[in-house]
Amino acid sequence: MKVSFNNSIGGQLAANLELPKTGSIKAYAIFAHCFTCNKNLTAVKNIARSLTAEGIALLRFDFTGLGNSSGDFEDTNFSTNVEDLYSAAQFLSDNYEAPKLLIGHSLGGAAVIFAASNIPSIEAVATIGAPFGPGHIKHMFTGKMNEINSKGEASVNIGGRPFLVKKQFIDDVSNADVSSVFNKLKVALLVLHSPQDRVVEIDNASKIYLNAHHPKSFVSLDGADHLLSDKKDSRYTGQVISAWASRYLSSEINDEPNKSPRKAPVSVSLDGPSFTSEITIGEHSIIADEPLSVGGLNLGPTPFDLLISSLGTCTAMTLRMYLNRKKWDVSKIQVHLKGEKSGDDFVISRALEIEGNLDEDQRSRLEQIADKCPVHKTLLGNILIEPWAIA
Repeated sequence: MKVSFNNSIGGQLAANLELPKTGSIKAYAIFAHCFTCNKNLTAVKNIARSLTAEGIALLRFDFTGLGNSSGDFEDTNFSTNVEDLYSAAQFLSDNYEAPKLLIGHSLGGAAVIFAASNIPSIEAVATIGAPFGPGHIKHMFTGKMNEINSKGEASVNIGGRPFLVKKQFIDDVSNADVSSVFNKLKVALLVLHSPQDRVVEIDNASKIYLNAHHPKSFVSLDGADHLLSDKKDSRYTGQVISAWASRYLSSEINDEPNKSPRKAPVSVSLDGPSFTSEITIGEHSIIADEPLSVGGLNLGPTPFDLLISSLGTCTAMTLRMYLNRKKWDVSKIQVHLKGEKSGDDFVISRALEIEGNLDEDQRSRLEQIADKCPVHKTLLGNILIEPWAIA
């Protein structure tokens, strides 16, 4: 589920909230990606799937200036990454539940260690291929350090892409107080690292482990590369983290499903003064909101957007059922809709875009079939809304 939230300076950070498909949510976690990476790295998605399979919801987001998040990368540094983690934790606390687990990959691993002590709800931290402190990142700029120091910035090629790195970034990682952070880190720690990691050497894992307080654990990701490119390595990593976390997170982590019967097939929950609403439909969850222009946070579609979407979805499904039965050659169906007030009426305009080998008579017939979808008929019929005393 796509969501977004503001960082400490008012920029918008793009994120995905991965929710378990069945059972109750046992805990919420946040994932911090590697340097110049983004939330959509394949390894991150695989780890997310492993966690949600065990009932742990995961928020994975793009740091400021990366991926789909707003801002300029060259104006960010390690400290702003840590601030972004605070914003992510606040977003979960305000809209769902305070996070209990932080997971960080590479420089993101250093970031979660720095952030953990200042997020009261955190009970466990897991790092993957993390350096012992953010200063390790400076080795990536060795050939550009003179230019950065003399000109204040330089273009650095990272992973085949150019990034503008400013001197303030170097100064920030150089001044990070690693010893003080480990002295304050009083939560359970899991260190995962590959002996074959050529980007962040295994010695970093040793330093993290030796400086951390108990309880702490180390797991070798033998044979994996730094980015966990092989899906079996990222899936294994996610499975290890979820199994390990079950011991250290609060007693809500268990194997029991949610025993509370659902009172209604559809429920809407809205907490606090915002318009952000969580819609629970069976085992599925989505977010609805209002745009910023009317006081919302724009974290999801509006109620009218959802209404129109239900018509579009039902129309597309009805057409597909008809096409499958007729065995007509159609590869793609798109239903375009818009809605607007017209006096006391609400007018929905619809356009069909159908890709396939069809003649004019067949296309005309599909226009007729589109009007027969159940939601279309429901909207044009008499709808009664009655009080319901749920148990």
